[in-house]
Amino acid sequence: MSEYNAGNQNWGVSRADNGMLYAANNNGLLQYDGLKWDFYELPNKTTMRSVLAHNNLVFTGSYEEFGYWKRNRKGVLVYTSLSDLVKEKISPNEEFWQILPCNEGIVFRSFLNIYIYKSNGTIQKIKPKSVVISCSVINNKLYVATLQHGIFEYKNNQLVLKIMDKSIENTKVVSIVDYKGKLLITTSLKGCFIYQNGLLQPAEFEINSLIKQHLLNGFSLFKNGQMAFGTIKDGIYFTNADGKVLHHINKENGLINNTVLCQVLDWENKLWLGLDNGIASIDLDNHNLFFNDVSGRLGAVYDVIKFKGIVYLGSNTGLFYLDQENNLQFIKGSQGQVWNLQAIDGELFCGHNEGTFLVENFALKQVSSVTGGWVIKKVPEQANVYIEGTYTGLVRFKKEPTGWKAKHLGKTTMPIKHLVFEDPTTVWAAHAYKGLYRIKFDKTYDTILSIENYKAKGLFSDFNVSAYKIKNNICFKTNDGWLKYEPIQDSIVPYQLLNDHFGTDSYMISEDDLDQIVLKSSNDVISFKTLLTDEKEVSLSNNYFENRLIVGNENVSKIDDSTFALNLNNGFMLIDSKSKAKTALYKPNIDHIEIDKTFIDVVPNETIKLKLKSSFGVSVSSPKSRNHYFEYAIMELDASKWKKLDKNKLELSSLKDGTYTILFRASDYLGKHSESAKIQLKVLPPWYKDTLGMLLYSVLIILGIWIFYYVNKRKIALEQRLLKIKYAKEQQEIVREKNLENEKRIVQLKNESLRNEVKLKSKQLANTALALVKKNETLQDIKKELAMNKEGFGNQYAFKKILKKVDSSIAHKDEWKVFEYNFNQVHEDFFMSLKAKHENLTSKDLKICAYIKMNLSNKEIAPLLNVSVRGLETHRYRLKKKLNLENDISVSHYLQNLE
Repeated sequence: MSEYNAGNQNWGVSRADNGMLYAANNNGLLQYDGLKWDFYELPNKTTMRSVLAHNNLVFTGSYEEFGYWKRNRKGVLVYTSLSDLVKEKISPNEEFWQILPCNEGIVFRSFLNIYIYKSNGTIQKIKPKSVVISCSVINNKLYVATLQHGIFEYKNNQLVLKIMDKSIENTKVVSIVDYKGKLLITTSLKGCFIYQNGLLQPAEFEINSLIKQHLLNGFSLFKNGQMAFGTIKDGIYFTNADGKVLHHINKENGLINNTVLCQVLDWENKLWLGLDNGIASIDLDNHNLFFNDVSGRLGAVYDVIKFKGIVYLGSNTGLFYLDQENNLQFIKGSQGQVWNLQAIDGELFCGHNEGTFLVENFALKQVSSVTGGWVIKKVPEQANVYIEGTYTGLVRFKKEPTGWKAKHLGKTTMPIKHLVFEDPTTVWAAHAYKGLYRIKFDKTYDTILSIENYKAKGLFSDFNVSAYKIKNNICFKTNDGWLKYEPIQDSIVPYQLLNDHFGTDSYMISEDDLDQIVLKSSNDVISFKTLLTDEKEVSLSNNYFENRLIVGNENVSKIDDSTFALNLNNGFMLIDSKSKAKTALYKPNIDHIEIDKTFIDVVPNETIKLKLKSSFGVSVSSPKSRNHYFEYAIMELDASKWKKLDKNKLELSSLKDGTYTILFRASDYLGKHSESAKIQLKVLPPWYKDTLGMLLYSVLIILGIWIFYYVNKRKIALEQRLLKIKYAKEQQEIVREKNLENEKRIVQLKNESLRNEVKLKSKQLANTALALVKKNETLQDIKKELAMNKEGFGNQYAFKKILKKVDSSIAHKDEWKVFEYNFNQVHEDFFMSLKAKHENLTSKDLKICAYIKMNLSNKEIAPLLNVSVRGLETHRYRLKKKLNLENDISVSHYLQNLE
C-alpha cells in the first residue's frame, strides 16, 4: 500500500477493535479505514517508532515523547502527551520503540528504560541493568529481554531475572512466545531457542539457517501453530509448527520491499507488515495464491496449463515453465506470442504466433506453420482429428502412425478465434471482428463444403462474438447478451436462460465443457457458476487483480479438481474454487460531519440543522468491511436510488429547505450490502419563511389592512368628489353640445339662406338673360322690319343710323361684363376653373359655357350671341372638341358638374 503520501518507513503497525489500521510512520501517525488514508503529526513533528491501538485509544511512541490519541466529538484524533507527566525522568535522546498492553497497564519501551502507564493514571519508570532489546507478554506476564543480562519477568513492580544463558548474551531477542507449553525465544542472528524447566536449548528448525543469513526482525505465531519470520534482507518466511519453510514472500513475488520493520497479526487472521518502503497485508485465510514476475521477463500471460506435473505459461514473450523450485524457466526458440496451450492425446500443443508446436522435453517441435494458433477443438466422433482456428482460417490436425499432420483447409482465410462443433461435420466459427459463420466439412475433413454467414439471421452485432456449446446448445455471446442457435428456424434467437442466470454483461473466460463455468462481469467480478440451481457459486471481486487483467483475453484454466489459474499481465493467480471469500459488510460509521468546511460534533440520532445555501459534508467508514465501497440514498428524493460515493465522503450543496433522511451503506462488487446508517438533516428555511418572516408578514398584513381601509376611505371620498366634478363636466358638456347643435342649426340656416339666395340670384340672372334674349329677339324683329321697309325710308342716312343702334344694342359689350360679374357672384370662380383647365377657350366659348351652365337651351342662347341655332350647334360641337370630352359625355353634363 503506497497511497498514504507519507514517509517510506513504517516502524509499527496496529489494528484497532473497530477495524482501523494505524501505522507509526517516519512522518507521523497513519490511519487507514479500508479505503482512505489519514495522516496526523505530533506537535514536535518527530518520527514515530511505535503504535498500539487499545481500548479506543491509540498509543504512540516517538523521540523523547510518548502518549495517546483519542477521537473527539468531531471525529478527529487529538493527541495527549503522557511523557509530560514524567518529563524530568526521560533520558536525553530516548526513543520509544515498542508499546504493548499487560495487566499492569500500557508498557512503553525504549532501549534504556521501561515506562508503565497504569490504570490510575500514574507512570512507573523501570531501568534495567543493560540495553532493553524487546518486551513480550505471555499469559499476562511481562518479559523483558536485555542485551547483556538475560531475560527478566516483571513481578511486584520490579524486574526479576527469569533466563540467563551465555547463548543469548549480547544477542538481540526479537520475541518470546508460548510454544507448546514452552517458551520459544527468537533472535535476530542466532536462530530460535526453546526454554523449558530452566533449560535453554536451540530449536531444531529448518528456518534457523535463513534467520542467521537474513537477520530476523519480526515474529508471529498463528493459531494453527504455523509461524511467520520477518527478516531485514529477504522478506518474510512462513513455516509449519516445526519450523519447516512452507512459503517465502519477498520482492520477487509480491512484496514492495524486502525489509520487514514490524509485523502484527490481527483478529481477522490477517498479517500486517510495516516495511522499509510501504505497508503490506497477507490474508492467511485466503487460499488463492499469486505468481508474480517482477523481473519483466514473463510479460502478459495468455494461458496456463499443468501438464505431467509441470506448470507451463504461455505469454506474449514466449513459452515458460516453473521448475521444482518454482523458478521461471524459458523454453528456447519459443519467443513470440503464445495464444493457446492444450493437452491432446498425451501431448502438449502450443498455439503460437509463428504456428503450432508440440512441446517435448522443454523444447518445441513445429506441427503447422500456419500463423496464429488461437483455438483447437476435437471433431466429435473422430478419435484423432482436430480443427484449429488461426489468423488465416481453419487448419485440420490428424494423428497418423508417423505423427501429427496438418493441412490448411483453404476456402476461408478469415481470422477465427472461437470454434464450436454442432455435429461431426458442422462447426460454428466466430470471426475475430466480423460476425459468425456456419461451416460444413466433407466426411474426410479435407475440404470445406460451404460457409454461411449468419449476420442477417438474428445476430445482434458482428463485433466481439464468442461461440460455445453449453448443455448441447450452440450459444453465442455478443455485446448485447446471450443468444442460441435454433435449428428448426435456422436462426439465432435470444437465450433468456443464460441472460437471466449469467447476466447480459458477463462473458465466459473458461472452457465451455467444465462443470463450473467461469464468467467475468462488466465490473470485473469473476464468478464460478453452474446451471444447477442448488450448487453454491464462488465469486471473486476485482480487488485481487485490479488493473492486472488482459482485457479481451482473460482466461481461466483448470489445473486440478478445484484449482484454476487466472492469467494476469505479469503472472497468474491460482484460485481455489471451493474456498468461500469473506464478504463481511458492516454498518458504516459516521466519522466526520462538516458544515461550510468546518467540522461539527457527531451526535448519534441528532437532527443536524443547516442554513440555506450552506455546504454539507459527511465522511463515513467501515473498517471491518472487506472489498467494499459506499453508497448513499436520500429517502425524500428516491429511497430506492442508491448512488456510489467517491471514496468515503458525501458533499452536498444548494439543498432546498426541508428535512432530509440520508442513508449510507457499504456494498461490494458481488451485489451484497450492509445495514444502513442514517443521518437526519434539516435545511432551515430562509428568514422570510422562518418565525421572523411570519412576524414580519403579520405586521405587513395588519399594516396592509389599515392602509387598505385608509386608502379605500380616501378613495371613496375621492370618487365622490370626482363624481361631482364628472357631473358638472357632463352638464357643461351637455350645454356645450346644445350650443354646438344650435350653432350648427344657425350655420345650416345661413347655408340654406345662402343657397336660397344663390337660387334667387341664379333665377334673377336667368331672368336677366331671358330678358336680354327677349330684347335681342325684339331688336332682331325690328331689324327685320326695318330691312323690309328700307325702301320706305326717305333718308337712308337716318335708316342706317337706326339700324346701327339696333345692332349695337344687340351686341352691347357692357351688358356682357355686367352678366359676367353677376354670373361669378352666383357661380364662384367658374371661369377661373374653366380657363385653368382649358386655356384655348375664346370669349365666345366662355359665353356659351356660361349660358349652358345656366341651363339655357340652344334657342335661348342663339339670340344672345346673335347667331342662328344652326350656327350655335356647330359652335357647341367645336366646344366639345376643345373640352376633350368623350362621346358619351355631353357638354351640358360636364359644365353642370364643374366646380
